[in-house]
Amino acid sequence: MSASFKDLRVWQEAMKFAVEVYRVTAQFPRHELYGLSQQLRRAAVSVPSNIAEGKGHRSDREFGNFLLHARRSLLEAQTQVMIAEELQYLGSEEGQRILASADAIGRSLNSLINALREKAA
Repeated sequence: MSASFKDLRVWQEAMKFAVEVYRVTAQFPRHELYGLSQQLRRAAVSVPSNIAEGKGHRSDREFGNFLLHARRSLLEAQTQVMIAEELQYLGSEEGQRILASADAIGRSLNSLINALREKAA
């Protein structure tokens, strides 16, 4: 039997990323409650959610498609973090730490996507 999504290191890191995004967006200005804050949270939560949902599918092809969705959501979240930095809702150090975490998750997603493609070839 294949491992659970909870056993995937990329899912574990994506969970930490989503929790960290929730923590930092709690400090955003109140007027951003339904704007950038909510959009960033949704994108961040989408990353581990897509990994988990994809792992629940029977085929590697379907799993790979969900990993691509996770990667797109990660890129969206990274863009929103950069916007938050520009607006000074995040300090530079905090923003860079979050972006570095996202970069590492992106590399892991790419590796997993490539491994699934090689396995299918």
